[in-house]
Amino acid sequence: MGVQQMLARLISQPSISSASPDWDHSNEAVIQTLAEWLEPMGFAVETLPVPGMPGKYNLVATLGQGPGGLVLSGHTDTVPFDESRWQSDPFTLTERDDRWYGLGTCDMKGFFALAIEAASAFLDTPLQQPLIILATADEESSMNGARALAEAGHPRGRYAVIGEPTGLKPVRMHKGIMMERLVFEGQSGHSSDPSLGRNALEGMHAAIGGLLELRDQWQAQYSNPNFRVQVPTMNLGCIHGGDNPNRICANCELHFDLRPLPGMDMDALRQSILDRVAPEAERRELGLRFEPLFDGVPPFETDADAELVRVCERLTGHSAEAVAFATEAPWLQKLGMETLVMGPGHIDQAHQPDEYLDLSQVKPAVDILGRLIQHFCVDSPAVDPKPPSP
Repeated sequence: MGVQQMLARLISQPSISSASPDWDHSNEAVIQTLAEWLEPMGFAVETLPVPGMPGKYNLVATLGQGPGGLVLSGHTDTVPFDESRWQSDPFTLTERDDRWYGLGTCDMKGFFALAIEAASAFLDTPLQQPLIILATADEESSMNGARALAEAGHPRGRYAVIGEPTGLKPVRMHKGIMMERLVFEGQSGHSSDPSLGRNALEGMHAAIGGLLELRDQWQAQYSNPNFRVQVPTMNLGCIHGGDNPNRICANCELHFDLRPLPGMDMDALRQSILDRVAPEAERRELGLRFEPLFDGVPPFETDADAELVRVCERLTGHSAEAVAFATEAPWLQKLGMETLVMGPGHIDQAHQPDEYLDLSQVKPAVDILGRLIQHFCVDSPAVDPKPPSP
């Protein structure tokens, strides 16, 4: 089965992940399809349920043995879609204008078809170190698939390439993402007498001032010239509070996001926020609730002189870059692997109507992946079984 046939089948299997139950799908069909292809190739396939998430699975497929090796990793899920904005069926691979159109073509089911095509050239080649194909669940929503793997300490490898769409340019760092909820609870009352209540909206006004001061401090303290936006950002996204002009506001809720740079710790950032807003709530006798909207994605960085970075730069002819979007890289890094993001397609084609993979990317991607397999799995000597520190 060729790349086009494999991708067509993967695209035909809905595997949307979403915080909305109306959109959310199981990814089991995609996982079973990958297993059906990889097992006859000689891969030892493990299908791992994601704890606490019925219908969600990770897949770890291993060819060869050893303590090192190369992991080619991707996520099996896609984002929701608006069919009325597509020119063709999102679940039917459609070729036109030298492109393959379909939901997940570049983000990122196409990577699995290309990785399997590259691996097929090595089935009769003795491997010095294993080749691992990793498929995860729910990257587009919770990241719980990769999180579960990191908590389980599995898989073990020495090098990992995540095939997110980067135009086949290596990416060695990205910002993190945090989405937070801040709630103040006061006491309603008639607006003619402020002493009858405790105004949560006024408390939130003061808290927002504190948040913006924190943002200024962080942007003065942290900067990274590798990023187009060189400083950490904070966006005040939405606010809700009160119910009538002549009623003291009893509840106010703010949602905001932060994009920390590598080197910034998310727990420390949350503690700084709490330390800033809690005194204001106490002074105004307001109830306070501060919590993540989701667990967040830590910032990620692999050293510029890491072997994986140097090899990918040599194979592609591009220096490793930094990107603003988040990936599963921090969790693979926690497993002790040198990690890099690099795959076919471009991020501006992802999450869009008429998502596509340019055919000009297909052959170069298979070639680069094949050369990575050759370098890290065939030519690589035996290594110390203890993996490098993350």
